[in-house]
Amino acid sequence: MNVAKGGYRVFSANSNTACTELAKRITERLGVELGKAVVYQEPNRETRVEIKESVRGQDIFIIQTISRDVNTAVMELLVMAYACKTSCARNIIGVIPYFPYSKQCKMRKRGSIVCKLLACMLAKAGLTHIITMDLHQKEIQGFFNIPVDNLRASPFLLQYIQDEIHDYRNAIIVAKSPAAAKRAQSYAERLRLGLAVIHGEAQYAEYDMVDGRHSPPAVKNTSIHSGLELPSVHRLQVPFPGIELPMMMPKEKPPITVVGDVGGRIAIIVDDIIDDVDGFVAAAEILKERGAYKIYVMATHGLLSADAPCLIEESAINEVVVTNTIPHEVQKLQCPKIKTVDVSMILSEAIRRIHNGESMSYLFRNITVDD
Repeated sequence: MNVAKGGYRVFSANSNTACTELAKRITERLGVELGKAVVYQEPNRETRVEIKESVRGQDIFIIQTISRDVNTAVMELLVMAYACKTSCARNIIGVIPYFPYSKQCKMRKRGSIVCKLLACMLAKAGLTHIITMDLHQKEIQGFFNIPVDNLRASPFLLQYIQDEIHDYRNAIIVAKSPAAAKRAQSYAERLRLGLAVIHGEAQYAEYDMVDGRHSPPAVKNTSIHSGLELPSVHRLQVPFPGIELPMMMPKEKPPITVVGDVGGRIAIIVDDIIDDVDGFVAAAEILKERGAYKIYVMATHGLLSADAPCLIEESAINEVVVTNTIPHEVQKLQCPKIKTVDVSMILSEAIRRIHNGESMSYLFRNITVDD
């Protein structure tokens, strides 16, 4: 029996009107209307989703941009995905430009890998495919048992550098830490520019002295009453004595330094996320001291939490360029230095190709593993 191919619908899973802007841009590029759905919070803060049109046999794309209320946004996505699943949608694709909890993708002491937990929850709720952008660690794709397309924002940021930064040929790409060197190297090679690395930035100390890992537990004194002699087979055995392991030398933060010549250059710091800007402000100060006359910060996701806009405004940074994967209109009002690059084009093209069953390789042309 031949079944006619169904259509597709694009929904926004966010109850925050500021967060629906990206969804509107995507639907405008696709030439379709945004799906009719109501997402709101009950007085007791429960999330309720009501889909106002049929999704049976359709490809459903749920766009969810993450606001400051991360947990509410996650619940909105889960509830809407499950609503589509129980309404017999054919495929449910989550378009999550910034994947939440992506920083919690490694085990730390007695914590948990929350990113893995979220991946399992999304699949369980009914999502059959994920579209995201610039995951904090590419290995996060391995947390899913469903397909994940990790798009890149670098072509748009590179285009911004070429179009908006005058005399960018006199620029140098800067990694604010050795961990960001690969990303910075990718930008430098594409723009045919030099590379500098800042070493010695502030490190968060891990106070694990009470973690129990430096020595085995103390052996309790298991003395036996002298008036009772037990057979040797029933005597309490003394626990195996602790083993002396080599002690790992503690890390010592070196003085902050810049590897590379930035004197008389435009310094462009690149990273994937800008959240706590203290590290970027400190990097800008050292670059200014070393002779850089303009300092730009480029990143995909502009979380810009807390008082980040004020710190940027008062710093030596000339401009912060981020994409619209996360809404930050309020932050832009507080700090005119923040600029936005629109990435709705690549997201809408990914939606079109997935629905039509076309190859996604076109969106990853000239993309290497390190990008």
